[in-house]
Amino acid sequence: MNNQERIYQVLIGPHVSEKAALLSEKEGQYVFKVSTDATKREIKQAIKALLEVDVVSVRTVNVKGKVKNFAKRQGKRSDWKKAYVRLAEGQSLDSGVEA
Repeated sequence: MNNQERIYQVLIGPHVSEKAALLSEKEGQYVFKVSTDATKREIKQAIKALLEVDVVSVRTVNVKGKVKNFAKRQGKRSDWKKAYVRLAEGQSLDSGVEA
């Protein structure tokens, strides 16, 4: 698999929550769902290539899936990974350029 294909597999999508909204407003950080085997370096490269913004730092969190009851059986939701991405000063994902 070449590098260009990997870029499209790393980012799954944005993670929308109250905490994510507050971080984007106050801190210039955005939260993404990413592939569980993605590294910080791959996440940084993917965001720079796809969204055309400068990334300052990437923090990752492995989120464990919840154990839930489905009908009369117990099951487990899938584990997933999220990335907190801090953009360069004055940049946002809305414009992709200096604000």
